[in-house]
Amino acid sequence: MKKLTYFLILLALALTVLWGCKAQKTVETMNAKFETVTLGAGCFWCVEAIFSRVKGVTKVESGYSGGNVVNPTYQEVCTGNTGHAEVVQVTFNPDIIPFAKILEIYFKTHDPTTLNQQGVDIGTQYRSVIFYHTEEQKATAIEIKNQLDAAGIWSSPIVTAIEPYKNFYKAENYHQNYYEGNKNQPYCRMVITPKLETFKKVFSDYIDR
Repeated sequence: MKKLTYFLILLALALTVLWGCKAQKTVETMNAKFETVTLGAGCFWCVEAIFSRVKGVTKVESGYSGGNVVNPTYQEVCTGNTGHAEVVQVTFNPDIIPFAKILEIYFKTHDPTTLNQQGVDIGTQYRSVIFYHTEEQKATAIEIKNQLDAAGIWSSPIVTAIEPYKNFYKAENYHQNYYEGNKNQPYCRMVITPKLETFKKVFSDYIDR
């Protein structure tokens, strides 16, 4: 009987500690100050696949931004006549990953020197663009862009546009988390998978999964 009582007391203490830790983490999550930035770097399938694996990123959505057409469809954006770019909207915890590192990952996982083009994807909808949400993001984006240009990482100058955020329209459901459900699709195998392999090699310290 004494052994059972002792066991129950230890179990109660363990559960108290466990739930206390969970409660603390919940409070920390609620108090975290998340930031959002909207990034265009070619096909949003590629960019979403990368940032969904970044430590400190809590949400990634594919969509359309920067144009004048309200609630555009994928087919409309593909015409290049809506003014929108294919983008991902990234929400992240700057206490885990600073905005400057988000931008470094962004620049180094696509070609920021080709105007309105990423590989075989050609058109204004595939332009390299940072839609900043705050003046602080704007200043950081300009600084990082200038630093990378000065470093001469690419043989041509960076053409990435830095523009104020004005709208975001979430893409159709079948575009969300596209790579995870279509890894064997030719485009995914030939374009996205190599990008992910590069990301994992260069940014191994920032991989969440």
